[in-house]
Amino acid sequence: MLHDSLAIIAVVYHNYNTLGDFFKSLAGQKNKNFKLFIANLSENKKKLAAPGVPLQVIPGENRGYAHGVNLGLKKAVDEGFYQFCVMNDDTYFKENFVDNVLNSIANHPSSITGGKIYYAPGYEYHKNRYRKNEFGRVLWYAGGEVNWNHALTPHRGVDEVDKRQYDTPEKTDFVNGCLMAFDKNVLDKTGFWDEKYFLYFEDADFCERAKRQGIGLYYDPQIVIWHKNAQSTGGPGSAIHQKYQKANRLRFGLKYAPLRTKLHLLKNYLLPL
Repeated sequence: MLHDSLAIIAVVYHNYNTLGDFFKSLAGQKNKNFKLFIANLSENKKKLAAPGVPLQVIPGENRGYAHGVNLGLKKAVDEGFYQFCVMNDDTYFKENFVDNVLNSIANHPSSITGGKIYYAPGYEYHKNRYRKNEFGRVLWYAGGEVNWNHALTPHRGVDEVDKRQYDTPEKTDFVNGCLMAFDKNVLDKTGFWDEKYFLYFEDADFCERAKRQGIGLYYDPQIVIWHKNAQSTGGPGSAIHQKYQKANRLRFGLKYAPLRTKLHLLKNYLLPL
C-alpha cells in the first residue's frame, strides 16, 4: 500500500475551461507525493494534459457525480493508495495543499476531514455585499451541519468574510464533497458513494453512513482552497442545480430524516406535480 501518498479524485463533465487553475495548483505543490485520478464523464471527451502532474484519466459514461468519484476511488485502491482526497476541479489552492491534506489524514485516521473553502474572487453569491479587499476571503464552507427539520446540510460561515472566526480545528456534522479527505479504513467501513443520487446530496449520504458506522467528521482550517462555485452545473440556481437538489434532498430525507420531515418533504415535492 502507498501509505505516504495521496490519491486526488476529481470528475470532469464538459467543464474543461475550469481546469487550468486546478492543474496549475497541483503542478506547484511542494510535496509531489500524489497522483491525480480524473473520471471524464463528458460525452465529447477531450484529451487532458497537466504538465508536471502525475495524471490518470478514467473515461466513463455520464452516470452521475458519485459514479465518477467511485471510478476514481476504485482505480486508486487498485493501485494501492491508502489516502484519498475527493475534490472539485473548479478549485485552486496554494503550494502546501498536499502537505496539509496528508497531515490532516494522519491527525484524524479512520475519519473524514474537510477544510476551509472560500469563494474564488468573482464567484460570490452576493457580490455587492463586499468591499474590494474582501474578495478572496469570503467563506463558502467552514464546517457544516445537518438540519433534520428540513433535510438540508447548511454550511457554517457561508457568505461571511473570514476574520479568523473559524480557525479552530473541530468536529463537524457534515463535510462537503467539494473537498473531502479520508483513508481506506473509511472506505472499508462505509463503502463507496451511493450512485443513486446522480448529482447533489451524495456527499451528505456518504457522511451520514460514515457517522452511523462510528466514523468521526472533522473541519481542519489548515486545508484551504478557493472554489468557482457550481461551474459544471450552470452556476448556483440553474435549472440543473434546482432539479437535482430537490430530487436528491427528497431521497436523502426519506432515507434518514425523522417521519415528520419525510412527510413534509413528500408534500412539498408532490404538490407542484
